[in-house]
Amino acid sequence: MKLTEIIAAIEQYAPPVYQESYDNCGIQVGDPAAEITGALLTLDVTEAVLDEAMSRNCNLIVAHHPLIFSGLKRITGSNYVERIVQKAIKNDIVIYAAHTNLDNMHNGVNAMIAKKLGLVNNAVLAPMGNLLNKLYTYAPAAIADKVRNAMFDAGAGAIGNYGECSFNTVGEGTFRPGSEANPAIGQAGGKREAVAEVKIEVLVEKHRESAVISAMRAAHSYEEVAYELVPIANKHQQIGAGMVGNLTEPMDEVAFLTFLKSVMKTECIRHTALRGKKIERVALCGGAGSFLLKNAMHAKADIFITGDYKYHQFFDAEGRIIIADIGHYESEQFTPEIFEEVLKKKFPNFAILLSNVLTNPVKYFR
Repeated sequence: MKLTEIIAAIEQYAPPVYQESYDNCGIQVGDPAAEITGALLTLDVTEAVLDEAMSRNCNLIVAHHPLIFSGLKRITGSNYVERIVQKAIKNDIVIYAAHTNLDNMHNGVNAMIAKKLGLVNNAVLAPMGNLLNKLYTYAPAAIADKVRNAMFDAGAGAIGNYGECSFNTVGEGTFRPGSEANPAIGQAGGKREAVAEVKIEVLVEKHRESAVISAMRAAHSYEEVAYELVPIANKHQQIGAGMVGNLTEPMDEVAFLTFLKSVMKTECIRHTALRGKKIERVALCGGAGSFLLKNAMHAKADIFITGDYKYHQFFDAEGRIIIADIGHYESEQFTPEIFEEVLKKKFPNFAILLSNVLTNPVKYFR
């Protein structure tokens, strides 16, 4: 199996364009042209995980957290990152990471937590902006459906759970071919032509721009295809940080915390004061999500579940919401299952293995 095929499957699910600016997703170590014999899926890359990959005949490690967040100035083996890089290179092990791009997908890390908790009517808590464009193009009425279908096949026209969405206006287009033109209608250097055309309007996600425009051009009959690609201010409701949803039935606060502790397999939940109210609406964010507290309040959540909360940040709840810190690792521990589902669906006969190594660096003294 080619590494490029595996990466293409992951990045179709979680395009790298949606990673945060501070992140470092993609190939961390290894040859992009490598032939892969097996893939080991993990949350973190540790020396134990690397040894496990070698022992289980996997020459690819797919991780959620990047091994390398900032540039390495030297590789001398002075810390675990440098040692892993050295050993991976010596043993031809590829290390790949999909981090905040997977966090920001509506069917990514936060959706997995929501699924474990049985939440319904889920929505992205903080949708991202500047990710959508409106594409306008003009096609002769006779081929308008062909052009539309080509753009749809390339991914245009998706709005939430709906596909192939467009708006179409019938009108008249005019043009006069220049002397060097090779027109589909009319003659080079000839008179002005008037053609019955359809103006086609579709939404295009940022990561699909090139594919959609290429498909549009290929399907069109005109030598010069007129179109406009215009950024729009709409938030992308399927991409962004955190998630909010509802329990199927309200729960007592203590009962919910007990349920949360069990489902998320955490030994400790640090939380703010209970409010004496039922838990029904739940906001959450895998990893470190304290920056989303105001979003959780705005969404009228009864509780906000995340990790890595600092002491003074707990005061920000102000009795309006319960903050529940379940731990960074605990909130993201099921992420490798997403990789497994994506890759096994695409490559059912390929060796795709979940790591057996517990990578949580935090231990609890009981």
